[in-house]
Amino acid sequence: MNRVQQNFQTFGDYAISQVRNIGIMAHIDAGKTTVTERILYYTGKIHRMGEVHEGTATMDFLPQEQERGITISSAVTTCFWRDCRINIIDTPGHVDFTVEVERSLRVLDGAIAVFCGVGGVEPQSETVWHQADKYRVPRVAFVNKLDRVGADFYAVVKAIREKLNANAHPVQIPIGKETDFVGVVDLIEMKAYFYDVDETGATYRVEDVPSELLQEAQRERERLIEALAEIDEEVLVRYLEGEDLPPELLREAIRRGTIAGKFVPVLGGSALKNKAIQPLLDAVVFYLPSPLDLPPVRGFHPETREEETRLPLAKEPFAGLVFKIVMDPRAGKISFVRVYSGVLRSGTYVYNATKREKERVSRLLIIHASHREDVDEVRAGDLCGIVGLRRATTGDTLCDERYPIVLEAPSFPEPVISVAIEPKTRADQDKLSLALAKLAEEDPTFRVRSDEETAQTIISGMGELHLEIIIDRLLREFKVEANVGKPQVAYKETIKASARAEGKFIRQTGGRGQYGHVVLEVEPCEEVFVFEDHIVGGTIPREYIPAVEAGVREALDNGVIAGFPVIHVKVKLVDGSYHPVDSSDLAFKIAGSIALKHAVEKASPVLLEPVMKVQVIVPREYLGEVIGDLNARRGKIESIEAKGETQIINAKVPLAELFGYATVLRSLTQGRATYTMQFSHYQEVPANLMKEIIEKAR
Repeated sequence: MNRVQQNFQTFGDYAISQVRNIGIMAHIDAGKTTVTERILYYTGKIHRMGEVHEGTATMDFLPQEQERGITISSAVTTCFWRDCRINIIDTPGHVDFTVEVERSLRVLDGAIAVFCGVGGVEPQSETVWHQADKYRVPRVAFVNKLDRVGADFYAVVKAIREKLNANAHPVQIPIGKETDFVGVVDLIEMKAYFYDVDETGATYRVEDVPSELLQEAQRERERLIEALAEIDEEVLVRYLEGEDLPPELLREAIRRGTIAGKFVPVLGGSALKNKAIQPLLDAVVFYLPSPLDLPPVRGFHPETREEETRLPLAKEPFAGLVFKIVMDPRAGKISFVRVYSGVLRSGTYVYNATKREKERVSRLLIIHASHREDVDEVRAGDLCGIVGLRRATTGDTLCDERYPIVLEAPSFPEPVISVAIEPKTRADQDKLSLALAKLAEEDPTFRVRSDEETAQTIISGMGELHLEIIIDRLLREFKVEANVGKPQVAYKETIKASARAEGKFIRQTGGRGQYGHVVLEVEPCEEVFVFEDHIVGGTIPREYIPAVEAGVREALDNGVIAGFPVIHVKVKLVDGSYHPVDSSDLAFKIAGSIALKHAVEKASPVLLEPVMKVQVIVPREYLGEVIGDLNARRGKIESIEAKGETQIINAKVPLAELFGYATVLRSLTQGRATYTMQFSHYQEVPANLMKEIIEKAR
């Protein structure tokens, strides 16, 4: 059988029931981008398969991606399979670029979770899985690299169940192991697919299940049916009555269970060796939802705060979410948008309900990796690019002004590592500031601030690789050379108690003076920052309230005890006074800043430090030395698992103790251990260390 689809379809008139918006997610090096490349080839989107290791993969089009062989930025494309249009986002696997996964999952309807047949469930696999849980994204699992020595399909399925708490069951089993892997048995149809006809995998044989695999296939099919009977009434009734369960019934039950988040179908193959990708595409069509299969998107009215919903229909009022910003050297700023309802046409105006302002849509684009195609309109279910939105940022809701709605924006983690940066020449100063502002607009986990004490520019991100890529982009894209300091921990400040303080800014200069007076209360909270206006009786006129909030935000950004940003604080504006002539926005902004600093100083301020989730894979004979070293780094060992001759250590370690860890680990284990780390949480710095950090910061 030959299955490479001819790509004659166009973007246009696909019913929304035929649309699949999916992401491909995994731990780094599990093979996501190679899987995507094969999908594009078999769907006829490309006519030659690129390779990650050669720097020719279609979706890795940034120079840094091609050089390093990793995905850095989520890339979007559209392809066609059976009678469906599949919009795909290929996401990074490296922990430093978790923002790309977060914002992609927020706008997806389904996902393919790729697992390495050897590595199984790895640290970043868990992270992206939990991100998908947060946004309730239905998913299918694909166990890749089944041709590799050490690959174990059933062990990976078991790990998905146990480590990810997923109701995962095979809908295929492999034919052959490791280097003898040649295809899969479909447990739904009970047919064998052999990929030994041609090297491209476009042509394969479909035969009856080989006799030596028949017993195993029947056993796994029975287990699959039993698992479905536990979650699906129709399957249960027919199973108990001993009736035959045809493939169509099983597929429908798997689809219902997958969309409800109660079931995860598991497939297997080898993307690099071009084996069993077409059945994965079938699974996307059969089991993952169209926008119509999901509940209406929910939001709130920006004025009344009452709940609003939108159905994924063209006749509904337009609503969409900006999930990514790209600064393109030719087109300028491109806002990537998921359209949830209605129709949007090029050349019309759209209302940004988050910013509460109208903007004109100059162009509408459909994206295929680095290529763009202009279209006249987009509709419910589409992913598109918009040129012309100057003020929109990631997380903004776009809608019809007559029917405003604000949708839930994706949430992003705080940066954990910082460096000081300065231009190599004075002539580059303005260029550097502009370039950093553009990069920060693209990436919500990249922050830029000025240190008031030293006048240095401080940039912060999710890891050393993240900042390395930023600095590389400064040189390549913006032609700015910069000197960069040593990496520093991105400490934060917070408060442990409630407090009340006032701030006054009064200046008399002979003519019109300055007068601002505010009283603030602060208390700890879960959110990064909350500002509440509790002014009654007009003690502060309404027009000055935004200035007070601006002053509070500025003070929080610059810290109070050591110059680090203050987080998890609720600020209530409770009282104050004004002068009918001398009061101004500037006076109230300064007063707000003064009051905030006084309040935080009274509220038991403490320093917070980022803690990393660390996994070390180490030969058994070095286990003691590695554990001892982690303990010396203030680490907490959470678990130790045996896997063959190696031990897997899972620990939580403060980031401040991990600089240079790679070199130490190599020395301790003669280069035989490996480790990965990713951000876990912020925790209070021990009192004995806090004093030292504050003194250094000052």
